[in-house]
Amino acid sequence: MRALLIVNPNATTTTPAGRDRLAHALAGPVSLTVAHTTHRGHAAELARSAHADGMDVVIAHGGDGTVNEIVNGMLGEPSPRTADPTMPLLAVVPGGSANVFARSLGIAADPMEATEQLLTLLSERSRRRIGLGFCEDRWFVFNAGLGLDAQVCEAIDLSRASGKKVTTARYVRHSVKQFFESKRVEPALTLEIPGRDPAEGVYYAFVSNSSPWTFLDERPVHTNPGTSFDTGLGVFAMTTTRVAPSLRVVRQLLARHGEPESPHLIRIDDIPRVRALSTRPIGLQVDGDYLGMRTDVEFVSVPDLLDVVAPASESKRVIL
Repeated sequence: MRALLIVNPNATTTTPAGRDRLAHALAGPVSLTVAHTTHRGHAAELARSAHADGMDVVIAHGGDGTVNEIVNGMLGEPSPRTADPTMPLLAVVPGGSANVFARSLGIAADPMEATEQLLTLLSERSRRRIGLGFCEDRWFVFNAGLGLDAQVCEAIDLSRASGKKVTTARYVRHSVKQFFESKRVEPALTLEIPGRDPAEGVYYAFVSNSSPWTFLDERPVHTNPGTSFDTGLGVFAMTTTRVAPSLRVVRQLLARHGEPESPHLIRIDDIPRVRALSTRPIGLQVDGDYLGMRTDVEFVSVPDLLDVVAPASESKRVIL
């Protein structure tokens, strides 16, 4: 089995010693090539070449941004399509701060534990096929959003660029700040969902491809518990920024078996597409990567598209 290990050396929790141990552990069971990213978009370039060269597995060692780049590099221009049998398997060894995609798949958060887990899964020659979402010219693996979370992602990017470490506390502080700033403006978003009347007066919207949507340290955040890699997209949108109803929804998001609901919440767990229109430019993020301001975005679900090395139930397990 030929594998390409793509390492982001600037990812939050990667270290030179850890990367060496990872490469050494993988080098025995597979024919391994290691590549370190050197610039934005490099992981996509490496993944594109891996697909063209007929690699069997592409292993991401970095954060969610690295995973997103690799997926976009392997798959190319987003569009409704079916699985490509020549596509390499995707595997992930977490190395970022949140590692939402890996943890949503059941991959251990600790890189060395994840490496042992990966070796076991490779030896069992098993995989799981998942669906993805896309908007504009980008695939996303677990989440996209307009408004509040996009502005948080922009603030985090600016903090990272200034040399500040990305932490859960920093995410929370930026979230609170952006929430109160959003109270100063009128809602701008209208959501168009197939089979429903347009939903107006929306302040911010999350579009999920999995659950949990993110994590606060070890605690998962479930905006759309009925959404998974095996379903369509989930939509979670708020029509108020009042503190009391917002806090009630937050408590539901953090509950172990919570089912978020509120008169001010638009939540749908399994839809093929959703279009968001805004009366003014509003921020867009994809898998935690801030893309800039938009006024019209359509999010589309593409089921059963990508094979990943991950734990799976028997119903979702495929023997190679």
